[in-house]
Amino acid sequence: MPERNVLGGELEPCGSEPLTGFYRDGCCNTGPQDLGSHTICAVMTAEFLEHQRGIGNDLVTPIPEYRFPGLVPGDRWCVTAANWLRAHLDGAAAYVVLASTHEKALEIVPLEALRQHAVDVPSDPSGLTG
Repeated sequence: MPERNVLGGELEPCGSEPLTGFYRDGCCNTGPQDLGSHTICAVMTAEFLEHQRGIGNDLVTPIPEYRFPGLVPGDRWCVTAANWLRAHLDGAAAYVVLASTHEKALEIVPLEALRQHAVDVPSDPSGLTG
């Protein structure tokens, strides 16, 4: 049975460059080993990255032994539901790709909070202008 997203559909990939997910499979899949619930597909912003560093969650510095490349604004990454919620409550939430956010995130974060920051990100953003 396929994993579901917060909208009730099939969970879509979050990101492959860099390769994200607790299981580094490109999706925000979760399981018993994922104690942090890395279920929210977030699009990094400078404000979110700064906030995370401020709460002790450095998402910028690479950690090669965990296959963590370090993130920059624009990267899509499966973040923990609790840390995203904290950023939301502090006014620094990252954008969220709802179709790529695992339904388990709803155990921690209300859908309305996720919807407030929802964004559609094409799989190939190179065609975007602006």
